[in-house]
Amino acid sequence: MQRLKKTVVLVGMMGAGKTAVGTALARDLSVPFRDSDEEIARAANRTIAEIFERDGEAFFRARETEVLGRLLHGEPCVLSTGGGAFLATVNRDLIRETGVSVWLRVDIDLLWQRVRHKTTRPLLRTANPQETLRALYADRLPAYAQANLTVDSASDLSVDAMAARVAAALATRSDVMETS
Repeated sequence: MQRLKKTVVLVGMMGAGKTAVGTALARDLSVPFRDSDEEIARAANRTIAEIFERDGEAFFRARETEVLGRLLHGEPCVLSTGGGAFLATVNRDLIRETGVSVWLRVDIDLLWQRVRHKTTRPLLRTANPQETLRALYADRLPAYAQANLTVDSASDLSVDAMAARVAAALATRSDVMETS
């Protein structure tokens, strides 16, 4: 049986499947699933969109770092992060020190198909959300490329198949998974 030795932090763009794949992966590994955005929203008793609107992105990012630090120092789990979490050097360093980052890499066209009808994405509330998504994608690629592992997605892969791909990538790391 495989046992998780450190927290797996899923990173990537909005719509990459971090929550869905993370939930399936946590179930498969018999560990808790956590979502940093949910933890922030619960602590603030507001939605992420409300936090952005009332307090601004800088406030949100500070809370995000606090939550990541707390969760990374808890029991090993699968942790889904917001799309911008991995952009901050402090967050990447925190994750590298105590966890393992996995970039769920999805091409821009598939991302657009997944997020274009969602109204819960504060960063896409612009005059041209598709172009905004493209710009965010281009800006964020260099940060995401620093993840410990990269797992590619495809439109024909189910959530469970993606979770299996991530588990297979994790199994290559003896510092992350151990067989008992």
